[in-house]
Amino acid sequence: MFDFLDSGQYDLLGAFWVTVQLTLYSAVGSLVWGTVLAGMRVSPVPLMRGFGTAYVNLVRNIPLTVLIIGCSLGLNQTLGVTLGGGTFKDIGFRLAVLGFIAYTGTFVCEALRSGINTVPVGQAEASRALGMSFVQTLTLIVLPQAFRAVVAPLANVLIALTKNTTVAAAIGVAEASLLMKEMVENEPQDLFAVFGIFALGFVLLTLPTGLLLGWVAKRVAVKR
Repeated sequence: MFDFLDSGQYDLLGAFWVTVQLTLYSAVGSLVWGTVLAGMRVSPVPLMRGFGTAYVNLVRNIPLTVLIIGCSLGLNQTLGVTLGGGTFKDIGFRLAVLGFIAYTGTFVCEALRSGINTVPVGQAEASRALGMSFVQTLTLIVLPQAFRAVVAPLANVLIALTKNTTVAAAIGVAEASLLMKEMVENEPQDLFAVFGIFALGFVLLTLPTGLLLGWVAKRVAVKR
């Protein structure tokens, strides 16, 4: 049943490695961008609050496929943005990461904002009474506690991001789902085997992540 894997025609590990890279780069970028957005959403500056609210409500309601294709067609083919990539493969990969960051950052923001709401207001008021600025209060007092409170929700966002990387195939990024499409076209007699291989691959990527971060969430939970 799995004889087609012995031919060397398909780089299965290479495709999943691209998926892992997409996930890691996008996860780090989304965490940074989502934290910035969360800070904007709780900022005392009305303009920043307005931008954060508008961005989150707009971007998270755009289908991810539309966003990824828009990055390719709008930024690269229309505006000539390459993000430093020299080849079609590199450009597609970097634009896909940008799209995932722009999209996933909104969910990170909302998860963090829910964590910020769990921090007692008195702590922020006390820090401001001591002369700390908003940024100092947010980074030194509020966010450390908020992150500890939302490890489990962030784990769910990371798992969703891992599965969402399949959308990158729409702009030609050679990750797992693009290889699956090729294998389905070339090996129609082994469809169940092909689907089973890729389903197992994503389970092996997401299940340990969920279990590990679930354990971390219990270890670092804030006791109130």
